Amino acid sequence: MPQDPDVIVIGAGAAGITAAVALSAAAVKVTILEARDRIGGRIFTVHDSSCKAPVELGAEFIHGRPPQIWELLKSHRIRISEVKGDTWCSINGKLAPCDFFSEVDKILEKMDDRKPDQSFENFLKGYRGKSGNDRHWEEAKKWATGYVSGFNAADPALVGVHWLVKEMRAEEKIEADRIFHSEHGYADLLGIFEKQLAAGSVKVQKNTVVKSIQWRRGNATITARRPSGNSSLSAPRVLITVPLGVLQASSKEKGAIRFTPKLPEKKENAIRNIAMGKVIRVTLRFRERFWNDLPKGRKKVSKSMAGLSFLLSHDEWFPTWWTVSRGLPLLVGWAPFRCAERLSGKSESFVTEHAIEALHRLTGLPAGELEGLLEHVYCHDWQADPFSRGAYSYGKVGGDGAELALGKPVENTLFFAGEATDTTGNTGTVHAAMASGNRAAREIMESLPRQKVLESKSKS
Repeated sequence: MPQDPDVIVIGAGAAGITAAVALSAAAVKVTILEARDRIGGRIFTVHDSSCKAPVELGAEFIHGRPPQIWELLKSHRIRISEVKGDTWCSINGKLAPCDFFSEVDKILEKMDDRKPDQSFENFLKGYRGKSGNDRHWEEAKKWATGYVSGFNAADPALVGVHWLVKEMRAEEKIEADRIFHSEHGYADLLGIFEKQLAAGSVKVQKNTVVKSIQWRRGNATITARRPSGNSSLSAPRVLITVPLGVLQASSKEKGAIRFTPKLPEKKENAIRNIAMGKVIRVTLRFRERFWNDLPKGRKKVSKSMAGLSFLLSHDEWFPTWWTVSRGLPLLVGWAPFRCAERLSGKSESFVTEHAIEALHRLTGLPAGELEGLLEHVYCHDWQADPFSRGAYSYGKVGGDGAELALGKPVENTLFFAGEATDTTGNTGTVHAAMASGNRAAREIMESLPRQKVLESKSKS
């Protein structure tokens, strides 16, 4: 009969896979339970056959030069290219190159984590620029709010200044102001993961929805639902890598996990003191790159948008857009926070309609003309997805230490990883998830009985 695994990993996202690979390399027997019919979690790449290009439904950019991703891709000789191009703004239907970045930087640099924590919204209320032009600074504050809510998928009234400062410091260390794409998108990383899992003989059970974990020190029994019916599996150690939104779900909601006994109060408080950001993103494939000829009838603006990278605005539905490549007729629309709340749970046609209307407002082109150019739509509602329940996490005001508490092991039996457990300021990124997986693997190895560690070392 097959032996029970040494470790069960719940979730085949970047954190779970990274941990499983590290453990299997030390000859620890690992089984991964994954609710979906695929690996990757919030990494979800599809292929557009018309453009012969990857389309990301989840994570897309490599932010800066995080070693967790770069070293892995480089070792497999996968090409990485920097995203370059022009950033444009649309204000009241007028298109122009953006010129507000220096003012936004000045505002963000005034955030101070040595003072009592406060929400970004309250920080802005007390901010006063050096310029006597209040209207100028009010506009800069609007762009700063758009950046914080857009980049972090965060509620400005909830996200903490302390967390934002930590994020900014982490970004400086890895040049996160520069963004990159892998040659075939994040499918490249998943391809490497699949090879590593196979090499480590890691068993991956897909379409396995974990319903409950009954645990005591040194043992955990997992009950899960599979297409063939309910099943159970036991192990002395379990690594939970499901997204924060799943941990926050009530026991009666689909995808939620029930712990018996309940998790310690410190763990429950940590789960409550981190927020799950909301985003709806849509990728539109057009017949041609219509934006190459914009702005129409340009006089003051001499250059065209042929080199467009990002298009920013204050639109209430899709404030941010970007191009996938200069040569492809693909546009990605980004609807964070309140925008996502309006769109989540709606039909694809509803989302598409509002995306086209937003482009109409931003570019001035008739909606009918844009609809006539539209060929295909790609969209995935991560908020409505029961196995993610949101985009990625961010730190609430007053939540210092919550990420550390979330990642702490319980009785050397339950271990936790995932981007929400990151303590370095990289929360919300693929490289944070991978780093947390390596951290959890080390914790599990340190918890193993000495004899088991010696056996693992002798086999590896």
